[in-house]
Amino acid sequence: MIREAVGRSAAIVGAGPGGLAAAMLLAATGAKVTVFEKDAIVGGRTKTISVDEFPFDLGPTFFLYPQILERVFERCGLRLQDYVELKRIEPGYRLIFEGGPEVRVSGQLDKLEAEIAKLNKDDAKRIRAFIEKNRRKLADFTPVLERPFLSLLDYLAPSVLSALRHIVPMTSVDEELKRYFSDPRVRLAFSFQTKYLGMSPFRCPNLFTFLSFLEFEFGIWHPVGGCGAVSEGMARAARDLGAEIRLADPVRSIEFEGKRAVGVTSASGRHPVDACIINADFAQAATTLIPAPLRRKWSDRRIDGMKYSCSTFMLYLGIEGSYDIDHHNIFLSDCYEENIAEIEAADIVPTRPSIYVANPSRTDPTFAPNGNSSLYVLAPVGHCGKVDWQKEAGPFRELVLQRLEAFGLTDLRSRIRSERMFTPDDWRDQLSIFRGATFNLAHGLDQMLYFRPHNEMEDVEGVYLVGGGTHPGSGLPVIYEGARITSDLVLSRWKRSRTAGSADAISAQAAVTASREVTP
Repeated sequence: MIREAVGRSAAIVGAGPGGLAAAMLLAATGAKVTVFEKDAIVGGRTKTISVDEFPFDLGPTFFLYPQILERVFERCGLRLQDYVELKRIEPGYRLIFEGGPEVRVSGQLDKLEAEIAKLNKDDAKRIRAFIEKNRRKLADFTPVLERPFLSLLDYLAPSVLSALRHIVPMTSVDEELKRYFSDPRVRLAFSFQTKYLGMSPFRCPNLFTFLSFLEFEFGIWHPVGGCGAVSEGMARAARDLGAEIRLADPVRSIEFEGKRAVGVTSASGRHPVDACIINADFAQAATTLIPAPLRRKWSDRRIDGMKYSCSTFMLYLGIEGSYDIDHHNIFLSDCYEENIAEIEAADIVPTRPSIYVANPSRTDPTFAPNGNSSLYVLAPVGHCGKVDWQKEAGPFRELVLQRLEAFGLTDLRSRIRSERMFTPDDWRDQLSIFRGATFNLAHGLDQMLYFRPHNEMEDVEGVYLVGGGTHPGSGLPVIYEGARITSDLVLSRWKRSRTAGSADAISAQAAVTASREVTP
């Protein structure tokens, strides 16, 4: 492990997945790293909460592509398995189509083909071609996701030009899938994953067909203790590497000398630093932590005009006993396209929502206190807009429970022993997420790569971004990769300034020597 940043200091605003990964990577180089977290526990949206005796993941409930996080640990001289225990879920999840049938999506090709054949036998025969195409697409696009985009000239890199051939402008994921699958239900089985980005498969760029391929190729994993246990494991690793994590210590402002960030002011006082890395929600943090005169590119007006992902309506239900359902269950509305349109409009609550239910006690006994079980219920909804959630939350809760009972969770309401509800307003007000857009900025072509907020923030010096609001984008594996990109930029700038400082020192010493030589 090369400790090349000894003597340097970095403040990280927020102990979410990106902030924790950046803390590990920078602390491993010898930098003095301080993470400031406004909550009493780490994780941000990726944390575990308790409702009475019942534990729940607050946000993400499953883990994809663990190789990315393994590489972060390896780069720090650590092993992921020493901090987090992962179990592969097979089959990955159950898809229940309203009116039938239901299929279980497997990471084993023969089983996957047999399940999809329940929907359409001809489409099942085309799965192998779809998988092979997306294996090549991901391989070609991986170098793009591993580099920063700080200039339009970055598009001229050979690896980028090669990857961009996979993007067909004005073509959505659903339209791309029509090349392989004629049945709209099969296309939905391979496209609902765009919800991981908070987007519609009918609008999400065709590039993202590789999301369903990721599930097949690398599996769906459950961290024992939930995804919050991953955040806690990363926090332990960061501390082992020398980072300090200050909980319940929110950052109130970033201090500047001219355009350069020189410190942060938190609840505990002023802290001088050489770099400040923002892991908080981009739109919310940029408009509150950085003075408006320093944000020429990211003005309040521009941030307000960006496109944002959907939000989610959550029920965390402590249930008496258990249900014999899979670990991951997706109940798909029979009017899915109309449901998506309602979500995108964000001016009414969905009338026939699709619903995701996690039943982690099937895999993990820590989610089954005293023989009971924790059910995690998520319904995608529009971000904060015209809906009055104080008025609509109760009726929408009843609709969600009614639909779950119709989907097979009999006597659900009578078995609820503990409950917490979360609306888009709660994501906004309690988690400081701009407009309650749970998945951050949308991922249209006009908000990707160079056109997404850069890992090194423009107009100011010494301010960097990690998380779903910067390149490469949302989703845990992508956020971890983004933390590596950002950490490398910080280290590169430090190295450059050190080299420049050494050159200045050499020049100064040469001037002194020369003056001595000519002085009588």
